[in-house]
Amino acid sequence: MSEAKPSSAESSALVQGGTAPLVCALQSTARQDVSCFHFPGHNRGKAAPSSLSKLIGSGAFLHDLPELPELDDLFSPKGVILDAQRQASQLFGSSKTWFLVNGTTCGIQASVMATCSPGDYLIVPRNCHISVISALVLSGAVPKYIIPEYNSRWDIAGGMTPLQLDEAVKELEEDGKRVGAVLVTSPTYHGVCSNVEGIVSVCHPRGIPVIVDEAHGAHFRFHDSLPSTAIEQGADLAVQSTHKVLCSLTQSSMLHMAGDLVDVDKVSQCLQLLQSSSPSYLLLSSLDAARDQLSKNTNIFDEPLAIASETKDQLMRIPGISVLDLPCFASDFPAIDPLRITLSASDLQLSGYEADDILYEDHQIVSELVGTRAVTFAVNLGTRVQDIEKLVQSAKHLSEKCFFANSSKPMKENRVCGPLEKISVHMTPREAFFTKKRRVRIEDSLGEICGELICPYPPGIPVLIPGEVVTHDSLSHLMSVRHQGITISGAADAELNSILVCNL
Repeated sequence: MSEAKPSSAESSALVQGGTAPLVCALQSTARQDVSCFHFPGHNRGKAAPSSLSKLIGSGAFLHDLPELPELDDLFSPKGVILDAQRQASQLFGSSKTWFLVNGTTCGIQASVMATCSPGDYLIVPRNCHISVISALVLSGAVPKYIIPEYNSRWDIAGGMTPLQLDEAVKELEEDGKRVGAVLVTSPTYHGVCSNVEGIVSVCHPRGIPVIVDEAHGAHFRFHDSLPSTAIEQGADLAVQSTHKVLCSLTQSSMLHMAGDLVDVDKVSQCLQLLQSSSPSYLLLSSLDAARDQLSKNTNIFDEPLAIASETKDQLMRIPGISVLDLPCFASDFPAIDPLRITLSASDLQLSGYEADDILYEDHQIVSELVGTRAVTFAVNLGTRVQDIEKLVQSAKHLSEKCFFANSSKPMKENRVCGPLEKISVHMTPREAFFTKKRRVRIEDSLGEICGELICPYPPGIPVLIPGEVVTHDSLSHLMSVRHQGITISGAADAELNSILVCNL
């Protein structure tokens, strides 16, 4: 059962005093008049490289401090870090919250390692983030992939449904397999939310914990018109990128826990294994500050939500421009993040890459995510009205420039196949990762077992995973990716002229 979302005022009231204990401790320590014989070597900015000091100021170096006693210990917190994490836990509605300095990636990895022993099955959507694959390699868990609904017009995949999950669990139960956990991506990069409450109702009666990659949904708790959070819907672990829509520094995230299905000490042990033993207090204090900012501004998302809604309305009235919405999917997904705006100019005969190039080069509009058919823009707390007005005007110019110019041209085929629809898994990611490899030309890789992670980035969703057979669909997609010059992550050959395959 989903718990009722508290009002912003109630959330704020949960945090006594609304102070930022870690920020205050960092500020107090930096003010000390002391002779320093500790790391880092710039010695509180005295020897800071001038080129960087001029760029970011001396204050960043002054506050770049190590694990001094008054600043607490991230892996055994008893002071200000413990206080800051408890205040975050209260505000975000969890039973326990951990601060992360290795991004949501390490939170995903720790969650999988804490719930799945080697040989256990992890049920996961095939459009999961690259961090889930690394978690499979680290944990030795075996993936059971669920193929999400795919909209070929948009070249965008949706989420996992409770029905798909129920079928996958029953299939594994019939084969006598143990399910360690279920991992859900909600929302996706494009903002599509899964029915986490329904997924929890499938899992919890069987004693299966639910992990939610909620990297793009850290803001959901802070306005009534935003979707329900994973923890509110009963998830056991939810990992959030506090630096995305919220305002902490890049690479800082939080891991939230609820219920008693997962061993809290095991999670802490896994995080200590995965995170740096020299955590950045700038990153840690930014998490504390972001929490404090939310607790003191109860209506903080009113304006971003209003301008995002108005922007979508205006964009949908522009000839040749379409905006992604729930009716684009057949599945009954509960929501799309209203702060995520995804538009298509396919009716103007423009790919997502072409539209993005025009918006950037002609209008200095910088998007968050580009795909073959769409461009995604993230509205956040720093988005200004003039930026939104500029986006709408730029989309109008795009329409005026291309609507008549391209209307007489034959419709581009630009066929987009779903590269994740037909997958064949020959080895687990861990087995393939440690198997000897050989390099082959990408044109000669059909039927081979992929030995590396090949992932267009963004969005960070792998096309090929170690242990999967290279199929015609995946190969065609990769050849298209290479032709369009898209950045590839994970492949030893960044130009994608060759790939590593398992040498069996």
